[in-house]
Amino acid sequence: MPTTITNVSVRDIRFPTSLTLDGSDAVNVDPDYSATYVFLQTDSPRGLPGHGLTFTNGRGNEVTVAAVHALKHHLLGRTLESLTEDFAGFWLRITSDSQVRWLGPEKGAIHLATGALVNAVWDLYARAEGKPLWKLLVDMTPEQIVACIPFRHITDALRPAEALEILQRNQDTKATREAEMRVTGYPAYTTSAGWLGYSDNKVRSLVRAGIAQGWTHFKMKVGRDLNDDIRRAVVIREEIGPDCKLMMDANQIWDVDQAIEWMNALAEFDPYWIEEPTSPDDVLGHAKIAKALAPVGVATGEACQNRVVFKQLLQAGAISFCQIDSCRLAGVNEVLAVILMAAKFGVPVCPHAGGVGLCEYVQHLSLFDYIAVSASLDNRITEYVDHLHEHFVYPVLMKNGRYMPPLDPGYSIEMKEESLDYYEFPSGEAWRK
Repeated sequence: MPTTITNVSVRDIRFPTSLTLDGSDAVNVDPDYSATYVFLQTDSPRGLPGHGLTFTNGRGNEVTVAAVHALKHHLLGRTLESLTEDFAGFWLRITSDSQVRWLGPEKGAIHLATGALVNAVWDLYARAEGKPLWKLLVDMTPEQIVACIPFRHITDALRPAEALEILQRNQDTKATREAEMRVTGYPAYTTSAGWLGYSDNKVRSLVRAGIAQGWTHFKMKVGRDLNDDIRRAVVIREEIGPDCKLMMDANQIWDVDQAIEWMNALAEFDPYWIEEPTSPDDVLGHAKIAKALAPVGVATGEACQNRVVFKQLLQAGAISFCQIDSCRLAGVNEVLAVILMAAKFGVPVCPHAGGVGLCEYVQHLSLFDYIAVSASLDNRITEYVDHLHEHFVYPVLMKNGRYMPPLDPGYSIEMKEESLDYYEFPSGEAWRK
């Protein structure tokens, strides 16, 4: 019996994280972590729903909500089977809406809204199959994965036949890696100790707690004041010692030459990478920075607009670490395209997860990448932020600084109804106060 999507609803959910400066960095000085939250209602006798969200930073979330309303007709009345049987075709139709795409195309609020809708379809698909999303993807054949990928505009970097070959390369050993992940989990790093608005004492206390919990990779925010960054780097290095990895993140604030100058001053702290050193659209700028700062790596991707910009970053040798974002890209289909391009160019995928729900999302993507694509953990590590997980029905499970594979069906993004009611903007109690 086909499952028909009978209603698509969307809610504006905002958490007042600016009160504690959780999430603060050189650009986002007062973030209110927010979600455009999509719910798919179906006629399934089992009551199967689909949940999806896209992450924003507070004001303007209503714009993405409006974009969902502009696009939801692509799902209403459609059966799940009609969408998944031609997944790449569905993705191309929703991103090619001849009227709505004028507001993009494939960028900004429209692309974020597309991600929320597409991810909700994947959540529904995984629930229908009774599997967590990572397991659904791992169990798909290479041919089925390739059939989900939108290759438009990227065939000069990755052709379908090349993607198929990459997926077939490690097909016979997938079961071994899956068993490994179920026992050991996927390696992660923490950003929770390094927000720019935190005092030195709070940073020191949080780093010590992280060490005690088994963390070996820490990220700090930089970019507003060099002397301040040096002082905070001293604090963190004192606590983590020379053997743990220290990453730095400028959140796009610098010009190209400024990034090189600033990072040369911070090089004494042995940074593993500098993240978003300049505009996320500046491919040649990233390439110049990467050449000047080597062997320090350059990481970018959380604000990368689409697979085409990722393609150019990879072709230009501009990034050492590919930071896919589960929401900025328009859902799982486009993420698959970037994961496979990164595999072709030999660049490790290290997902961004600094935002509400992003950890719940990206654990699935990293597991798929390791089990079915890269077959390697070399230089691969996924961000973890210890914020807001209590609002999710299936929150991430961390053990010794690693993501333990989720076992519940779906994409792990369903939020608790009481949290949705309390933090809905502007009517929820959190905002009436």
